[in-house]
Parts: sequence; C-alpha cells; structure tokens
Amino acid sequence: MAIAMGRPGVERLGDVVRLLGEWQVDGGPVQLHPGDVGWFCRYGAERAAAALRTWSRAGEVLAVGLLDGPDVLRMGIAPEAVRDEELARQVVADVTAPERGVLGEGKVYFEARAGVVLVRDLLAREGWDRDEPWAPLRRDLGTPVPDPGVRVEVAGPEQAHEWAGVVRAAFDGSTFSEERWHAMASAAPYADARCLLARNEQGAAVAAAAVWSAGPGRPGLIEPLGVHAAHRRHGFGRAITLAAARTLQELGSSSVDVCTPSSNTSAVTTYRSAGFTQLPEGGDLCRN
Repeated sequence: MAIAMGRPGVERLGDVVRLLGEWQVDGGPVQLHPGDVGWFCRYGAERAAAALRTWSRAGEVLAVGLLDGPDVLRMGIAPEAVRDEELARQVVADVTAPERGVLGEGKVYFEARAGVVLVRDLLAREGWDRDEPWAPLRRDLGTPVPDPGVRVEVAGPEQAHEWAGVVRAAFDGSTFSEERWHAMASAAPYADARCLLARNEQGAAVAAAAVWSAGPGRPGLIEPLGVHAAHRRHGFGRAITLAAARTLQELGSSSVDVCTPSSNTSAVTTYRSAGFTQLPEGGDLCRN
C-alpha cells in the first residue's frame, strides 16, 4: 500500500509526541525525540504542529519529520520501519521536491541520525554532501547519579525570566524570552518535562537545562543545556548535567541522551565527565 505524507495539525500534536515517545528504545539509534518537538514549542504549539510532517501506510504513522526552520528537516522512524525501503524512497521523493511542501529550494539540510540510515544513503546517492558532524552521547540511568553539588531547582513561571536569561547568556545569538518559556511550558510535550536552574553560592542563576521524558523505561533527552557566559569554568556545566540526569531518573527514564556539535569539544568533555558515553558520530546532509 502506498505511503502518504500528511500534516497532523495542532489537534494531533499530542498524538505525534506520544508516538515519538514509543519509538525511543534503549540500545536503539538516537532519533527525533518528543523533547525536540517540545523545545520547538517555544514558538507556540500552532507553529510546532505546522512544522511537522508524517509518513503513513494504511493509516499507520511510520515516520515523523520536524522542520526545524525552513531549511532543516529532523526525522524519527518507527523501529520496525527502519529498513522499510518503500518508506525511505517516498521520504526522499518528498524531501527532494520543493513543491511537496517539505524542504524548499536552495541550500537545505537533512539531519542524518542513525535511525534514518536508508533515507541518508538515498540522499547521498542523490548528491547530498556531508555537513557538520554531531556527537550523540548517552548515560545509563540504571545506577545512582552523583549529587550535582550545587543548588538546583525546578523552574516554574516565577523563575521563567531567570531561566530565559541564562539561556540567552549561554548561546550566542539566542532570542529566547520569558514569553517563549510560557509558550513552551503550555504546550502538550511539556507535561513530561522539567526546566532546571542551577545557582551559585550567592544565589545567582548560573546554568539552565530542560529535560524531556519519553515515558518510564525509555530514554530521556536534555535539550537545551547551557552555562551563563559570565559563570563558565566553575564546574556548573557538569553540575547541571548531573542534575538533569537525576531528574530524568526520578521521572523513570532508563537513560538520557544529548547531542552537541563534534566541534564543541568543551561540551563533549563536560558530558563525558558527567558519565556520558559518546555514541557513533552523526551529521547533517546538505543539498547546495
């Protein structure tokens, strides 16, 4: 039966997020996570839903794509469909034809995670080039996670301005705001998420992270995590990473994933110092 591409709409946002959660499997490839959609909800649930694409056979959704901007597609595939050649060919046909409403003309990117190997290989044959490599890292949560050693709290509406301020100060060019925090926190994916805020001995907010559960017994996600530019090199990166892992452990997650550009060696070192193991490198494919 033919593969059909669809646009789920805001009324099905929660259904898509739940499905992505079911696709998260320990020992399986790192792929699109409910938290990726949840973090995108900082722009509002309607915009997040408009950025989603689904590929289905006989009404069963086999793949979900998230347009993380007009020129970047991130994707998750049902574990049983990872080797489905018909699905991969249809995804490639839709991704490479601008008139089909996925990626447009000009320079565009496909995030080539391990779970989409067939799509990645077909795009490579079409002449798409390898772009910036990414380092996925994972920590098992079956054993106790050390105490972070600093004060860490769950940020609610009263701390939204502080959490947003740390994110802006941690990432060059960030425009994250208190309003975007509220948009993110009011969307369906945030029901299984927490925003964490680390403070130094003086009480200043120094690091922030958001953690996203995919449900008990499944891998959770950290997205984003950052240290205020004025408070780096004091161990707060490792501390907030440990706090994030402990929080996901409390939520029932079996492991925790995080991704960072391979070129960001300081971030890779921080995650490894918090007990994360680096997985095989991934990367975007680019069509110029």
